[in-house]
Amino acid sequence: MLSRNLEKAREAFRKGSTEESRRAHEQTAVEEHKQGGKYIKSLIYGGLDGIITTFAVVAGVAGAALSPAIVLILGFANLFADGLSMAIGDFLSTRAENEYNQAERKREEWEVEHYPDGEEKEMAELYRDQGIDEEDARKMAGILRKYPKAWVSVMMVEELGIVESDESPLKNALVTFLSFVVFGFIPLVAYVLSGFMEVLANNTFLIASVLTALTLFTLGAVKVRITEKNWLVSGVEMLVVGGIAAAAAYGIGALVALFV
Repeated sequence: MLSRNLEKAREAFRKGSTEESRRAHEQTAVEEHKQGGKYIKSLIYGGLDGIITTFAVVAGVAGAALSPAIVLILGFANLFADGLSMAIGDFLSTRAENEYNQAERKREEWEVEHYPDGEEKEMAELYRDQGIDEEDARKMAGILRKYPKAWVSVMMVEELGIVESDESPLKNALVTFLSFVVFGFIPLVAYVLSGFMEVLANNTFLIASVLTALTLFTLGAVKVRITEKNWLVSGVEMLVVGGIAAAAAYGIGALVALFV
C-alpha cells in the first residue's frame, strides 16, 4: 500500500500546486488498485473504433443514396465482423506480450541465479548511464543483489524497458468486443427506430450524425483518463477525426453512386 493518493497527485501536477502534491503524498489510497481501471484502454479504444467505423459505413451508404435497409445490413455486418476482429487481435496481442514478458523474466531470473556478478556489473553500468557516479552505482547494484526478486523486477524495467502487468487476454478481448458493439450500435439507432417511428424516417442520417458526434466528443473527453490531456481538446480532437472519416466515406459513396 503506497502512502500516496495517485489521483490527487496527478491533479496537483495539473494545477502546479506543490501544497496539494504534499497532501497527496501524505495520504494512503487503496482505491488506486481497483481492477477495472486497467481495462479502460480497451473500453475507450474499442468504443472509438466501433463508432467511427460503423458511422463511416452509414455515411458511405447515405452518400450513395441507398435504402435504409442497406444501411442496416452493412452496418450490422461491420459491427460484428470488425468487433470480433478487434477482440481477437486484442486477445492475441495481449497474450503474446504477456508470454514475452514472462519469458524475459525467467531469463533474468536464471541469469541472476547463475551469473550474479555479471548482472550486478550490468546493473551498475545502467545506473552510471543515467548519470549516477561510479561508487554510488556500485553501491546501489550491490544493495539490489541482496533482494533477487526486486533485482529482477528492476532489471526488467531498466535493462529491457518492460513494465509488467497482469492483464487478462480474455478480459481485454471481451471488453474490446462489447465496447465496439455497444458504441458502434449508436449510429444505427435512428435507422432501427425509424421502422417503428415514422417521424424518424426522413431524418435518420441527420439523427445518426448528431448521436455519433455527441458520443465521439464524450469518448474523446473520457480518453483523458489515459492521455492526461485537456478533456475539451481531447473531445474536439476525436470529433474532428471521426468527422473526417465520415466525410471521406460519404464523399466516396456519393462518387461511386455516379458511376453505377
